Amino acid sequence: MGTVNTTERLTQLRQLMKEHQVDLYIVPSEDSHQSEYIAPCDGRREFISGFSGSAGTAIISLTKAALSTDGRYFNQAAKQLDSNWHLLKQGTEGVPTWQEWTTEEAQGGKAVGVDPSLITASGARKLAETLEKNGSSLVGIQSNLVDLVWGKDRPSRPQEKVRVHPVEYAGKPFQEKIAELRKELETKKKAGFVVSMLDEIAWLFNLRGSDIPYNPVFFSYAIITPTTAELYVEADKLTPEVTAHLGQDVIVKPYETIFADAKALSTARSQSAEKAPNKFLLSNKASWALSLNLGGEGQVEEARSPIADAKAVKNKAELEGMRACHIRDGAALTEYFAWLENELVNKKTVLDEVDGADKLEQIRTKHDRFAGLSFDTISSTGPNGAVIHYKPEKGSCSIIDPAAIYLCDSGCQYLDGTTDTTRTFHFGQPTEFEKKAFTLVLKGMIGIDTAVFPKGTSGFAIDVLARQYLWKEGLDYLHGTGHGVGSFLNVHEGPMGIGTRVQYTEVPIAVGHVLSNEPGYYEDGKFGIRIENIIMAREAKTNHKFGDKQWLGFEHVTMTPIGRNLIEPSLLSDDEIKWLNDYHAEVWEKTNHFFKDDELTLKWLQRETQPISK
Repeated sequence: MGTVNTTERLTQLRQLMKEHQVDLYIVPSEDSHQSEYIAPCDGRREFISGFSGSAGTAIISLTKAALSTDGRYFNQAAKQLDSNWHLLKQGTEGVPTWQEWTTEEAQGGKAVGVDPSLITASGARKLAETLEKNGSSLVGIQSNLVDLVWGKDRPSRPQEKVRVHPVEYAGKPFQEKIAELRKELETKKKAGFVVSMLDEIAWLFNLRGSDIPYNPVFFSYAIITPTTAELYVEADKLTPEVTAHLGQDVIVKPYETIFADAKALSTARSQSAEKAPNKFLLSNKASWALSLNLGGEGQVEEARSPIADAKAVKNKAELEGMRACHIRDGAALTEYFAWLENELVNKKTVLDEVDGADKLEQIRTKHDRFAGLSFDTISSTGPNGAVIHYKPEKGSCSIIDPAAIYLCDSGCQYLDGTTDTTRTFHFGQPTEFEKKAFTLVLKGMIGIDTAVFPKGTSGFAIDVLARQYLWKEGLDYLHGTGHGVGSFLNVHEGPMGIGTRVQYTEVPIAVGHVLSNEPGYYEDGKFGIRIENIIMAREAKTNHKFGDKQWLGFEHVTMTPIGRNLIEPSLLSDDEIKWLNDYHAEVWEKTNHFFKDDELTLKWLQRETQPISK
């Protein structure tokens, strides 16, 4: 996680900026599909800035360079950015957003350039309106200037094969999903829907790929109209099985032709306006380039994707898959933690954070339906645990210290589901404050797990249940409490979540939503604590039905112990102790059979799931 010297790259970029007559240039993190996790060929922001976190925006003027990122990455960015860069700590009082910084720097009629395929239409529109007030302008530059600087060293675009996601895991044939989408388009009186998000396309067509590390998606677009379903993907990525799966229901077209076809659709619609009064629907996460080619605001309506909403509500097969894969994954985690403690404490083995992450992956590969990791394993000891999205690297990572807190946040892709679990352990004697902080985090996690709330309640509204105990001590954490999780898809999935982001007010939690529950606490330079289970929203049984409303609660599916020696039982209520003991009894019951021939893990599991009392 060292610093990269970006002086030469910035010099070349500024020369290109002058040639294209722009005074500032924006480099987003995302690819042309607004993916959170990207293929190496799309890592433009990392290339130009040296910062490798998954979120952030770089803005380069002819004399300055700034990078804006959120609280998960403050520590990491501070370590990775060289002296050319100014770090904008997003959400910190008195610190401008990247848009505000850009507007300030663009005063006096300057031109701000951006690749229109890498910014959303709404994002471009808002920025353009703000810049115009200063007499400045936003300019879409078709050639990506960072790509030109990167040159032949830029990784090539992945060409991995696409594969069928069987209906036994998907729970519904893709033809049924398309039929339901068409009904919605008919209800909304839309001419069609242009799909740009990769996980939405994978879900809609019951296909999976491996073009982006850890995310089983493939580069593609799709256009669904009342009569046609067109999938824009390179034909040589499709196996005979995929071609047979799509059959006569889907027309396959080359990936790069989406923009020309979007333009043709726009032209055809504008020439027959009387016959085609309905606009095209476009996701509010689609690119400015796609919107422009479809004819812009006059011909396009931007909205939250109906596919995102449908995908977030897991069907019976997907929920069963989530339960099953979390039991297998919980067993893998238990085996790893038992092994790690034995190596560190009994054998006095010297292991670094990467050794730990590699061992955990090796254990996971033994389990049924394993299909890879769902993100880089965060294996962090002591102070590194306070780096919220820490990625250990051989040569620069730390030796795991049995006398310090160890935080492991990891996840897996299985054919029947996606996992994401964080556990925090101490293999020696934790301090009183460490135990107190851990227990306050645990109380918050239990608060979400046991919450009961009326239908229509958002994750924004219940976030306080996780933070309340920390807040009483003047403590907090700088990340969300929960994100949606895909079904053998992206580990981060919208549109709902639990946290303080305004967008979480827009989507109420619904039966079938799968979310993480992961409060934490971090002491910079000392330790990090996070406890994360995956939970599924379901109907709750209540004694009363005020307002004849449906009431909801959660079912947890993560099945691995919570570090007992970090718990201070005196800080837990009787109900919280009962929850913890019941949870550990469930973990034992569902996973002990994996260890019939593994005495070490079985003993560790037995010890870690023993009931606690005050």
